[in-house]
Amino acid sequence: MTGESNLKLRPYAAADRDDVVAVWKQCGLLVWYNDPDQDIARWLENPSSEIIVGVLDDQIVATVCVGYDGHRGRMNYLACLPEHRGRGFASCMASAAEEWLRERKVPKVELLIRETNLGVKKFYRRIGYHRNTCHIMQRWLVDGMKPPGNEATTAEGKLENVITYLEMNERPVQPVPSVTGERKVALLRCERPPLAFYRFLYDTIGEPCLWWERRSMDDETLSEIIHDSKVEIYVLYVDGAPAGYAELDRRLGNDIELAYFGLMPDFIGQGLGSYLLTSAIDIAWSYSPDRLHLHTNTLDHPRALPVYQRCGFKPYKQEKTLIDDPRLTGRFPA
Repeated sequence: MTGESNLKLRPYAAADRDDVVAVWKQCGLLVWYNDPDQDIARWLENPSSEIIVGVLDDQIVATVCVGYDGHRGRMNYLACLPEHRGRGFASCMASAAEEWLRERKVPKVELLIRETNLGVKKFYRRIGYHRNTCHIMQRWLVDGMKPPGNEATTAEGKLENVITYLEMNERPVQPVPSVTGERKVALLRCERPPLAFYRFLYDTIGEPCLWWERRSMDDETLSEIIHDSKVEIYVLYVDGAPAGYAELDRRLGNDIELAYFGLMPDFIGQGLGSYLLTSAIDIAWSYSPDRLHLHTNTLDHPRALPVYQRCGFKPYKQEKTLIDDPRLTGRFPA
């Protein structure tokens, strides 16, 4: 099989395991209850399912799992490495799964999308999928496994959200990683950023994770925060374009909060997150604080919590909240 732009499609082989799991990790598809090895085994053992991989220059860059239950087709783990997005590979994988089902005379295909995954919804709508009228119900069958709260709206117009608080009480020893390649990378402090520029960063980076608090702020309140001399905003530029930002809040005595951190969607998966995060950590510790702290939640990117922990942050508190679904306020694109 051959896909678009020289993408070659073939069935999964045992030697593909590490490369396939790496694609799923980079695409944020492995949530807390997924064991990729168990999932791969289930798809391979079932005669009514298949794992298809997309190969470019001998590298696996895309995947899709396809199968049917006797009544309808299913797609899972449709993924494309971030650096290859925009080339039609994801559409190619979806088409391959659909063709696999057509060959078996399966009349329709369905898939599940998390409520917070707004970008993926737009992709599927673009290639012809639509929302059905069925209500999905579930029940956990494994003792001790309870969803952390971001899998579904728990009540009409509400979202259950689990916040994890993390702290770092001493300066880490790992150096700031270098950014290799031919790209021109610069991290600059943006002093007294124009409101429009700050809102552009906040809204673009935060939309996939439903950052809503500062979307709701009026200009005067937001200006008072971001123009405070003890609030430092560092913008990452790649080849002259803003790629992300980190915000340090030093208004809290001898504690510093990493209040916001994130990358523009086009720059995720390129190794820039580690550079930006460790740079922000290094800047914060140059003030010799008692501690550096932050919080993340289950609406954030799936890799956020493990990335913070790898950089030296340790969880110290967790709480579950029920919030109004910010998408219903009109502040997010339809």
